[in-house]
Amino acid sequence: MNEHITRQLREAAGAHRPDRARILARVERGMAGPPVRHRTPPFARSWPKAVLAGLATAGILATGGLAVAGIVGTPPATDTVTTAPPTVPSPTATPSPKPSAAPGTVAPAPVPVPATTAPATTPATPRPTPSTPSTSSRPQNGALWSEGSVDPHSTIYWGQHDLILRTAQPLTSLTVELRVAQTGEVRDTGNWRTLPAEDFTVTVQESGGVLLYRWVLKPGRTVPVGQHEFAGQFNHAAGTRNAANDGYRVDAQSAGGPASVWGGFGQAR
Repeated sequence: MNEHITRQLREAAGAHRPDRARILARVERGMAGPPVRHRTPPFARSWPKAVLAGLATAGILATGGLAVAGIVGTPPATDTVTTAPPTVPSPTATPSPKPSAAPGTVAPAPVPVPATTAPATTPATPRPTPSTPSTSSRPQNGALWSEGSVDPHSTIYWGQHDLILRTAQPLTSLTVELRVAQTGEVRDTGNWRTLPAEDFTVTVQESGGVLLYRWVLKPGRTVPVGQHEFAGQFNHAAGTRNAANDGYRVDAQSAGGPASVWGGFGQAR
């Protein structure tokens, strides 16, 4: 319906040709004739009608004008797809070159920053390692009981290891070995035992990093029941010596059969 009216209005507007001569003749007649005076009605009676007529006329004209403008100015509906214009990439800003130094001008050299040096660490004074008995030990077996210790009279230059041996039966065979590990400048200075010296063959020798004291009961001799003691004496490097690698072993024979004990040297009790 709207398309039909719009087409008719467009055709009428295109076919209209104004009569220019007729319009000019009417204008000339109006200018040549005497002015016509119209009787003005009384203000009280003519004002409401004039106002109402003016408002009606203005409303009709405004409504008609809007309708015609809407019909004529509105283009026919078409299936038009609006495509956004392609995006043109903005030119990449070229960084401006850095100004070169003026000829003859030498840039000042950077001032070297001194490296932070960590304070030297003062090495801690090593503490002497206490002498502890060997973890592999068997202090008692059969008729034998034993205990090894570092003699309390030992010094930072000299040491003595003591071995206490108890037997509940007379021993017809006995071999006692006392081993001192070579921890630095270990040298034999003597040995002793509480049993008669003529009953034993004593040897002291260093072999394989060990200073070895050995007491062997001579054939035909007997060790009586009771407590006996054997000791080895030696010099060593200055300082508190670690006896953790020192040890002893005792092999004996009695009426009850063979028996063997061994262990290390701890601090004397």
